[in-house]
Amino acid sequence: MSQKYAVIQGALCECQFGDFPDKLKVLSHKKYYANDPNGADKLIATTMEIGGSTFEKNTFGQCKLQPTGSSFKPCQIVVTKWDNFYKNVEFSNGGKIILEDSKATCPISGSPCISIITHGQSMEGSSSSVTESNEEIQHQINPMVNINNLDEITEIKEVKLT
Repeated sequence: MSQKYAVIQGALCECQFGDFPDKLKVLSHKKYYANDPNGADKLIATTMEIGGSTFEKNTFGQCKLQPTGSSFKPCQIVVTKWDNFYKNVEFSNGGKIILEDSKATCPISGSPCISIITHGQSMEGSSSSVTESNEEIQHQINPMVNINNLDEITEIKEVKLT
């Protein structure tokens, strides 16, 4: 089984019956964070992110399942349940961790139609990333940079390439 990312606040989601994506809001807790040393932005999404108002705009555009003659009714996102979540951890709110391949069900479709486009996590470099990196591999990737000298300031006045 391959590793999967946990979904966090700001994850981009889409509905197969909608027009455009929306960003997930975590409202079920203010306690569990992923890759967020300040504990401010990256709340972990759980299966308790259900009901209305779980997304920033709370719409995926027009709902293709609700025709109105020449158009469609606007989508009003209501999540009834999440599938394919991480079952081995349960938070104090009773929720389980939503994964990047999890899907949500809405009452209009009655089936899992909301999927995750991007999980929301991003890799950020830090000073520990440099100190913990393998010097030989770094040299092969970028032979012009000596990672041991990154803290030194070098003044380059003029560089001419011929």
